[in-house]
Amino acid sequence: MAIPLALAVLCGLGLGSRPPPGLLEGLGLLALLVLALRWPTGCLLLTVLVGITSSLLLARGASLPEGLVREDLAVEGRLVAVTQEPRLSRLTMEVMACRPMVEGRPGCDRLRRVRLSAFEAPLMQPGERWAFAVRLRPPAGFANPHTFDYEAWLWREGIQATGHVRREPPPRRLAESAPGLRERALTYLASRALPPRAERWLAALTLGAGERLTDEDWALLNASGTTHLMVISGLHVGLVAGFALLLGRGAARLVTPGRWRLAVWPWWLAGAAAAGYATLSGLAPPALRALVMALVGLWVASGRHAPGPWQGWWLALAMVLLIDPLSAWRPGLWLSFLAVALLILAWQGRPRPRGWHGWLWALVRTQLLLAPLMAAAVLLAFARLAPAAPLINLVAVPVVSSLLVPLGLLGWLLTPLTPLSALCWWLFVHLTEALAWWLETAVVWLPLWLPEPALVTPLALCLALVALLWALPGLSAPLRMAGSLALAAVAMGLAPSAIPHGQLEVRVLDVGQGQLVELRTAGYRVLYDAGPRFASGFAPVSVLWPPGQRFDEVIVSHDDLDHAGGVALLDERHRVGRFLAPPGEAIGVPFTTCRAGERWERDGIHFRFLWPPQETDAFTSNDRSCVLEASVGGQRLLITGDVGRRVERAILLDAEGPLTLLVAGHHGSHTSSGPQLVQWLTPRHVVYSAGRRNPFGHPHDDVVRRFRAAESCQWSTALDGALTFRLGGGPQRSVDSTRRQPWRWGGVGADCLALESP
Repeated sequence: MAIPLALAVLCGLGLGSRPPPGLLEGLGLLALLVLALRWPTGCLLLTVLVGITSSLLLARGASLPEGLVREDLAVEGRLVAVTQEPRLSRLTMEVMACRPMVEGRPGCDRLRRVRLSAFEAPLMQPGERWAFAVRLRPPAGFANPHTFDYEAWLWREGIQATGHVRREPPPRRLAESAPGLRERALTYLASRALPPRAERWLAALTLGAGERLTDEDWALLNASGTTHLMVISGLHVGLVAGFALLLGRGAARLVTPGRWRLAVWPWWLAGAAAAGYATLSGLAPPALRALVMALVGLWVASGRHAPGPWQGWWLALAMVLLIDPLSAWRPGLWLSFLAVALLILAWQGRPRPRGWHGWLWALVRTQLLLAPLMAAAVLLAFARLAPAAPLINLVAVPVVSSLLVPLGLLGWLLTPLTPLSALCWWLFVHLTEALAWWLETAVVWLPLWLPEPALVTPLALCLALVALLWALPGLSAPLRMAGSLALAAVAMGLAPSAIPHGQLEVRVLDVGQGQLVELRTAGYRVLYDAGPRFASGFAPVSVLWPPGQRFDEVIVSHDDLDHAGGVALLDERHRVGRFLAPPGEAIGVPFTTCRAGERWERDGIHFRFLWPPQETDAFTSNDRSCVLEASVGGQRLLITGDVGRRVERAILLDAEGPLTLLVAGHHGSHTSSGPQLVQWLTPRHVVYSAGRRNPFGHPHDDVVRRFRAAESCQWSTALDGALTFRLGGGPQRSVDSTRRQPWRWGGVGADCLALESP
């Protein structure tokens, strides 16, 4: 039953996440067929399938109604998580009551979990009940290639709306938090005056308090490939279960020497210990997943009416997804189950290790087998590779599993005996410092590698095949070695696809209500604008690329915060050849002025500025914007910044048409994209760089209709995410959107369908 059950769950996840037309009719016909056959097992599987599908459909349908966007709502609920930042507090709230503050609006009583930003708010603690006045919006995030998918993260966390807390009426605390055992343990730990790093790591390893780890801790763990050691996982829960089983069977051997092997209670004791430890850590999704896997593993190992290893694997997968269907979108779930599957494949049918030599070799072999598979999985999930991970884990896994976790837990058990508890944690502190030194040293020699996006999938495939070669039974050693060398040669020969000479790649990035355009040729990389910086202090440019990128030039159209908000971060984290901006602007870094008439050529692409003129005192900041034109062959790109119609008419004296691509001025505002510019340049493609549900109504209805009359294909980063165009590659269409809208890819006009603002 385990495999059919797991397949039913997976089918339910697929149908619920992407419901096809006629889903309800199809499920009805399937139910009739099962009833007609009088198949009890089929009834169970169908119930599971329908239950999972329904839960996902209900979760999607519980998002905030569009009619409540930017409306004041009164919500009451319990704070699940509180994160303090310099300018605000990030709150995750379980909603208990919600109502619109204005009559005649749709209800919001279906909301169950929201994420809020609270500016200048009173001190808040998890577990407290609060009443807020809020403004919410449906969950959404920026859609850019090879970046963190915030919208997917909100989905798998079950968050149905995001927004901010209003200052008026002020927040009201309805009930204090009742500290649980975990909170009291964290308070006690803080009173022990341990070194900061040791205290954070002890809290994470024994109490599942990963939120206590700092950004520096996570950076070190990511770079060394040891993140899995610092979150409550199957390794930690399995250690606790194994230790309890060892104690239980030892006690059974003393009490009933003749029948200790038949005693059942040690296995129940091990399961209870695993459940208690996972509950103490807060039963977060990783801990819950680890608990289910540990309990099923104990059942398999007991041999008492137990399934085989593969049946147990499928059963654990089905149970985890039944308990928390949204965990299917967590990379950690698949990392865990892939690791266990590889271990089953590698060790099933092999004799049990004997002696310390045998167990030591088993540990080394296991780590060497897991290293390439885990590297492949992490590469696919997070686009990073820790070259030092195999070497580090050979030391770190035994130290953490055999020393740090037992010492940490023993210290908690001995808290009534303060001297013995202090001794355990004293040893923990020194081992932690030694392990941290080892990690830092290894990372210096073999730092974290962030490969080019085009290399991620091929490299991951090569690493996974290497792991499979060495795990599969029955293969000869020469075949394994030859296959590994061949795959290594393939991986070393991989190279990112280069942009051909004479081609320009234009990427209009999704940065919300702002603008950032990346232009690349075979050997030249330039940014037009730096994106916005929001009231929270967050700038989207901070998450678009890993640090250390090389930009030949950064052209800042003008100093408005939605165009120049990321300048400081670009200057701090990346290597910029030079900044350019209009005269009279202040962007926070030294810059060269852009002037009309400047021309240059890179890799067969011709660039020139059409604006501003020499004298700019008579113009507003918007009308001083640098206007850039790029051309290759008969194809042209024009980016006008925020200039208004008066300036547009002036640049028409120098601009050449028709345009292949126009980045619409001022995000599609009615102050730009005037009739003369549209009729004279007749752009084939128009992109609006605007925020989703922005309060300005960008793009304006008149502008949209004007471009529609000119038969332009219209795109918006708010709907399509980041958009990539290739100029100079021939007459064929070459447009990629990060967020594919179904209505763009079929029907009359295909991707040239009209775009209407709200």
